[in-house]
Amino acid sequence: MVAPGLATAASLKAARAAMVIGATTLELDAAAEAAIALLGGKPNFKLEQGYHHTVCASVNDDVVHGIPSARRLGAGDIVSIDSGAIIEGWNGDAAFSFVLPDESRPELVAERQKLSDVTEQSLWHGIARLHTARHLNEVGDAIEDYIESQGTYGILTDYVGHGIGRSMHEAPPVFNYRVRQKGPDVKPGLVVAIEPMVVLGSIDTYTRDDDWTVATSDGKAAAHWEHSVAVHKDGIWVLTAEDGGASGLAQFGIVPVPIP
Repeated sequence: MVAPGLATAASLKAARAAMVIGATTLELDAAAEAAIALLGGKPNFKLEQGYHHTVCASVNDDVVHGIPSARRLGAGDIVSIDSGAIIEGWNGDAAFSFVLPDESRPELVAERQKLSDVTEQSLWHGIARLHTARHLNEVGDAIEDYIESQGTYGILTDYVGHGIGRSMHEAPPVFNYRVRQKGPDVKPGLVVAIEPMVVLGSIDTYTRDDDWTVATSDGKAAAHWEHSVAVHKDGIWVLTAEDGGASGLAQFGIVPVPIP
């Protein structure tokens, strides 16, 4: 799963490079698809019935599953890009959020940037807990504990992470919040996509008329970060990070180990 993970990372890097004020989310989609093709992969999102794009592009109060369009990005927008690649039958899946600059609204930009930063750091706290966890649901404990320490944010409960392998979405579910059950054992061979989705207001959502885009009911902004992470006999490896997660995990004193 290393190859599709790196292709997924490359697609997000390409989308980020193309993300400027005035760009369309269709242009970001095209950049991501080209990056995947360059590494010999195909977009696995297109294998989802009824979906015809490489990425999901969710803007402002859209949380996840936003469909790329001719909509042009504006100053101050917070944009979440979710992408995935498939190579030789194996899958990768990852996401990031980005806040476009807006000199006229510094407070809005700061609020949205902190939302993105908190969501990203909660992801790394979850990945770090996976390194030491006996049971998978400890990941959700770590994510919620961190988010609660940063202020008043909402963690979506209707949408969670998942296992990943031959299919993009597999068992087991990966919760981004505390649950009573311990979940499955964490042991070599487990590969999961951890993906906290965090909002500035209520966690209530609805699906727009396109039957895909999930938006916040109160119209407040959302952020989404995700990585696919493998557990193996020598440690963990973040498949969708170019460095295996080394930079994100350094703050916890964890050194990811390449898969033999």
